[in-house]
Amino acid sequence: MLERLYGNAALKADWAAALAAKRLPHALLLLGEAGCGAGFAARCLAADWLYPAGGPHAEAVLAGQDSECITLRPEGAGGFIRIERIREARAAIGRSALSADAGGRVLFLYDAGRLNTSSANALLKILEEPPADVLFLLTAQNAAAVLPTVRSRCAAYTLAPVPHAECVRALRAALPRLGPAEADELAFLYGGRLGAALDAARDPACRGALQTAKTLCACAMQNDAYRVQAVLAGAEKDRDAAKGLLWQLQQVCAAALRRPGFAGLAPARAAAALRALDEADAALRANASLRLTLAVLGAALADGGRAAEG
Repeated sequence: MLERLYGNAALKADWAAALAAKRLPHALLLLGEAGCGAGFAARCLAADWLYPAGGPHAEAVLAGQDSECITLRPEGAGGFIRIERIREARAAIGRSALSADAGGRVLFLYDAGRLNTSSANALLKILEEPPADVLFLLTAQNAAAVLPTVRSRCAAYTLAPVPHAECVRALRAALPRLGPAEADELAFLYGGRLGAALDAARDPACRGALQTAKTLCACAMQNDAYRVQAVLAGAEKDRDAAKGLLWQLQQVCAAALRRPGFAGLAPARAAAALRALDEADAALRANASLRLTLAVLGAALADGGRAAEG
């Protein structure tokens, strides 16, 4: 299944050699920016480790549906991986029976940066004395986000974005209806992060958030404070949707720095918006009021950028 992972040729070769020699580390930490495909890479690696011959079970691993895989993700208002889930996973590893053709069991832990101290300590108990035939696959956006005690028990690998031309080809192969110009823009906008580009093309919610982000940029360039606030007010009732919108806005602003005029956004406005977005992100992580955070961001988008240009 590793051949389905685009780019990262050297990394795939290392993993393939380790699999063939049966020397894959028992715990791996896959690092990559959002949309780089760390989660997909983990599933490809798990499929090849569990089912070297491929087949329906390997396809089920890619789809997140195989019975030999246990998955942990952040949850709840705080967005942490709870200690109860770690304990449940440990128990599940001990009591589940292997399928006849499976090479072991896999524990996926997505966004390992969201482990708190207690859940990390619970995880360490099984990382330090791992059960036989269990592969631990953790993902995170960067190594610094992961507690050192967990990071030190894992072999870390960093996934790189897909080169632009390859990303365009991959988008068009996955979505034949996608025109070359649109595929090129998506590959550029997300900097070769194929997963993010595919989400924007496939997922109506992502596509809508991207369009709203572009609308906000246009309103900011026109110094239209009322319209900026009105657009952001539409995201006040759904915290997760608001975070998705702000993330898309970050991508558009970053693209405008790489290509001045992208989405009609001047570089000075893009830089000012990115600073305001960093502040908004920090506020939301501190569980600040969503409504107030969006209002402050709106004021910065409409007025801060103009002040920066002045």
